[in-house]
Amino acid sequence: MAQNDDVKVLKFALMLAAIVSLVYGLGFLLIPSTLVKLSGGSLVEAGWLRWPGGLLIAWAIGTLMVYGKPEKQLIFVTYLALGHLLSGLGLLYSWIMHEYDAAAWFIAIPACLLLILSALLFWSRNQAKGIL
Repeated sequence: MAQNDDVKVLKFALMLAAIVSLVYGLGFLLIPSTLVKLSGGSLVEAGWLRWPGGLLIAWAIGTLMVYGKPEKQLIFVTYLALGHLLSGLGLLYSWIMHEYDAAAWFIAIPACLLLILSALLFWSRNQAKGIL
């Protein structure tokens, strides 16, 4: 029973990570200029945001595949947790150092979200060691 609960926590973390990646990925791939305008930041070439948008969508698809069958996927879950941690730390640094000209909430929300997701993924990874 406890192992089943541990897998549920892992699956919750994976689903949440997939949703966040998919939402940001679709936004960056399909409407990057609109997102920059919404943030109040300086416009950039759309290509600079489209290619990470595609990567985020692929990341979301991979995460959904692992969600369906998480057994023996320790490497992917670790990679996912590290990716969220490093991205969150990068945004946190930019937020603290005021390296942006957009609205603060546009960098603060994803920074916090990514750091929380990273912690959840690392925690659920440890909880589900039995299947990973």
